[in-house]
Amino acid sequence: MKIPLEDNYEDIIGKAQRGLKLPGEESPEKLGLGAAALRASAAKAWYPNDPGPIAGLACFNTPFHDMTVNSYVVFDPETKEAAAFDTGTDCDGILKMDVKIGRIFLTHIHGDHVLELDRLKERTGAKAYVSKREPMEGAEPFEDGRQFRIGGLVVETRRTSGHARGGVTYVVTGLARRLAIDGDAIFAGSMGGGMADYQEALRTNRESILSLPDDTVICPGHGPLTTVGEEKMHNPFFAR
Repeated sequence: MKIPLEDNYEDIIGKAQRGLKLPGEESPEKLGLGAAALRASAAKAWYPNDPGPIAGLACFNTPFHDMTVNSYVVFDPETKEAAAFDTGTDCDGILKMDVKIGRIFLTHIHGDHVLELDRLKERTGAKAYVSKREPMEGAEPFEDGRQFRIGGLVVETRRTSGHARGGVTYVVTGLARRLAIDGDAIFAGSMGGGMADYQEALRTNRESILSLPDDTVICPGHGPLTTVGEEKMHNPFFAR
């Protein structure tokens, strides 16, 4: 079953209105939104193409109130060395995987993304990591730009603050497709609500995610997988 898009037309308009402090304004131009992409959202005429299975990537979708939240496991297919990215609200699926989880990377510390952190750490013995910009008890802080390894895979950390002060996108290379695991920075056809700083969210998303090659698979915190190329064409916050 397809995971529904995180945001509809009204959600997108509302996020832009709040971010720009323009209540009641609906003009795409004044809200800085791509008109064609916004019309497609209103008509429910777009959904991202499924990138298909990627060896070394497992996706988990768990319930949170009236929505769902995503978490991921990335592993080296040869060595089975693995890392979890966020925890979702139920880590049972992660714990059932036949891999060795040595690290837990947090995209940000909002509750739906870290709810199972203590249990996941206890059951796996893995160390958790979080941005120095938003420290959390039980997780080791790191500076922007730090790199990690998962077996033969490379994990690059990129700043995507704005939705959250400590927002991080983890760019993973070494699998058949480059991955950008971005928490609530960019969703398929939308983005996080800019709770910390709306303009900063727009800027860091462009700099850290949309600058990646078009075939990069975006693994968001909510909604379906998408790609950089599709978001540049179909996301009202970035398409023109």
